[in-house]
Amino acid sequence: MKILFATDGSNFSEAAAQMIAKQFRPQGCEVRVLTVVEPITTAAMPQMASGYYPELEDQKRAAKTLVELAAKILSEAGFKTFPLVLAGDAKTVIIDEAADWHADLIVLGSHGRKGLGRFLLGSVSEAVARHTSCSVEIVRLPSK
Repeated sequence: MKILFATDGSNFSEAAAQMIAKQFRPQGCEVRVLTVVEPITTAAMPQMASGYYPELEDQKRAAKTLVELAAKILSEAGFKTFPLVLAGDAKTVIIDEAADWHADLIVLGSHGRKGLGRFLLGSVSEAVARHTSCSVEIVRLPSK
């Protein structure tokens, strides 16, 4: 089984990682641990290479540490893991990566935003669930 685990380093993503470790058997499972850094602008100047955003280098280093830590936790639980950092719009990158890799399942945490926060920030988990061709598991933290 191929599981694409999209993480942003939040408590919600941590809960999703724990769910993978508890719910799935590591034998025969590959987990691609993905985080997406989002550039402030999506259009590069014509003289710049496509996808080149020098302002993201610090974010990419932090993201690399994040995915390596999540991958280490899952690999210690016996899963075959592959950490990956990509740049772009999180919703689009997750959907595209799942399709390109032929993932069987996407797992991600939900921040549970409502109202104006959801309108302004959007819902990555909702967009992924609506627009991907594979199964999606959205992990939420219990209400307090």
